[in-house]
Amino acid sequence: AWVHGDPRKVIYPTDSYGQFCGQKDTPNENKTILFYFNILKCASPIVLINLQCPTTQLCVSKCPDRFATYIDVQASYRYKPDQWNYFKQFCKPGFNNPRKSVTQVLRDEDCPSMIIPSRPFLKRCFPDFSTKNGVLTVANQTTFRDGRGKTRNVTDLREAANGINNVLDARSVGMKIFEDYAISWYWILIGLFIAMIVSLLFLVLLRFKAGVLFWIFIFGVIGIIGYGIWHCYWEYDHLKGIPGSDLTVYDIGFQTDFRVYLQLRQTWLAFMIILCAVEVIIILMLIFLRNRIRIAIALLKEGSRAIGYIMSTLFYPIVTFVLIAICISYWAVTAVFLATSGEPVYKVMANQTLCKYANLTCDPETFNKTNVTKLCPGAQCTFAFYGGESLYHKYIFIFQLANAFVFLWLVNFAIALGQCTLAGAFASYYWASRKPADIPLWPLFSSFGRAIRYHTGSLAFGALILAVVQLIRVILEYLDHKLKGTQNSFTRFLLCCLKCCFWCLEKFLKFINRNAYIMIAIYGKNFCTSAKEAFFLLMRNVVRVAVLDKVTDFLLFLGKILVAGGVGVLAFFFFTQRIPVFAQEAPTLNYYWVPLLTVIIGSYLVAHGFFSVYAMCVDTLFLCFCEDLERNDGSTAKPYFMSASLHRILGKKELSPKKA
Repeated sequence: AWVHGDPRKVIYPTDSYGQFCGQKDTPNENKTILFYFNILKCASPIVLINLQCPTTQLCVSKCPDRFATYIDVQASYRYKPDQWNYFKQFCKPGFNNPRKSVTQVLRDEDCPSMIIPSRPFLKRCFPDFSTKNGVLTVANQTTFRDGRGKTRNVTDLREAANGINNVLDARSVGMKIFEDYAISWYWILIGLFIAMIVSLLFLVLLRFKAGVLFWIFIFGVIGIIGYGIWHCYWEYDHLKGIPGSDLTVYDIGFQTDFRVYLQLRQTWLAFMIILCAVEVIIILMLIFLRNRIRIAIALLKEGSRAIGYIMSTLFYPIVTFVLIAICISYWAVTAVFLATSGEPVYKVMANQTLCKYANLTCDPETFNKTNVTKLCPGAQCTFAFYGGESLYHKYIFIFQLANAFVFLWLVNFAIALGQCTLAGAFASYYWASRKPADIPLWPLFSSFGRAIRYHTGSLAFGALILAVVQLIRVILEYLDHKLKGTQNSFTRFLLCCLKCCFWCLEKFLKFINRNAYIMIAIYGKNFCTSAKEAFFLLMRNVVRVAVLDKVTDFLLFLGKILVAGGVGVLAFFFFTQRIPVFAQEAPTLNYYWVPLLTVIIGSYLVAHGFFSVYAMCVDTLFLCFCEDLERNDGSTAKPYFMSASLHRILGKKELSPKKA
């Protein structure tokens, strides 16, 4: 890919001669936009973007801003030279012969038969479509002359216009979103920084008041969702009686301005129902799991104590983030090089539909010496697309799959390295006879060094197994997408079953791998042995696993929701200018939900990074606890390494803690 690829094919559009528009140090350096001689030949914008429109394509410095035909310009070039000078910039480079007959010019496609007012989009000239009183127009005109003696209605472009208008609408929304980000990025970063400080503060406070804080998590989430329910009801009641508010989402259809939906009572009613359902589910879970939640909170207290002694573990997610960012960058750049590694392919473009050479590949250097121009007058050898017939080009799709597989493997390895490193650090806390005196110096760095030096192969093997399953899931999704229009009921059922099975298999493997990495960090055995021992150890303590695994995940999830929800509520009041102190500072936005959603999602990811350390700590302590119970019996000869509080949470009645 790095040898054959050329990202310029993505950055720059390509004219009919295979030359890039806007590339520096070329004749097209100042011609950055692609112009189509006859856009009527283009079926849809997708054809234009893929550079497969069967008309001459030329690099120009700007799009036409007026209607004109070659016939009119040629007839008046003697006494109106300015019109000819303007029109010829859309002709082939070097053509300056207005005396040439119109028939020959159009046959050889030296110039377009007409130009239409256009606007640049995706570095290509699209007709400047608009609507006036519900009528489709181009530059406020409903008709135009095609330069071949016919007067056409703008509706002749409807097939292309419908698709282009959709693209332009999307462009409009995209530009507004980009403007919102450009205005509010500073405040978004402040919101994410606040989320980081709040997450870090929660984890520090958990060291001292874990039980109280987790109950704050629980009731805080209930309170935030309760406020959301009240706000939705207030908006729903406030819109009562306002004209148009009783319309349904179906009545107004799809709108690019999403604020329209917020003027409907149905929208706020739907939000209120969803939040009520979430609130009821959380309350019911708290009622039925109250005893297990007490046990999980007690275990999380022990985890807080471990993190308190090894505070550097809170910042390790930054290392994982950097490694994953490197993997994503490598995959994306390589994928672009692979996608652009084709050679220019030229095809015969003929005006005559009966030309037998039409759409056949050709060589532009020898084309004029062949009989094609004689048998098909006006035929040209023009650039079509990038591709190739070599063995390399035939298997580019396979190479893309291989690149995706390497990406999945590397990402899973980076995650595995983080899990093994954290597990080693927390295991050193658990197996210390005297805490914190016997905890090794720099336990996180020592654990990272052991993982890199001794366990790279085991981590890579575990990541490989998971990457294979994930690649199969990607292929199944690809097949489902490709066969969506043709598959029968049995095929849909089979694909659905396969996707479900491999999803379950991926979740199971992630659970096994996570615990295998903990055993690797403790004993240093290979992956298969560690996975087997971890699995059977958990099965022998399946009741305790059922009590703790999902309950602790649920509590940590509530913590993430509390951080994201709290920062989200603050961002909502700020961006909607409802905080009087900061009303003047709040930016004026097209869509306030753009920075709001960014802050909420970003805050959740930030909180997830910090709380994932907690989850790994709890899993490691639990597995060490189970191993401690089996290896030791609490006697003087075999005392427990666990603390008295941890044994009281999960263990047996008799306990003889290990003395210094």
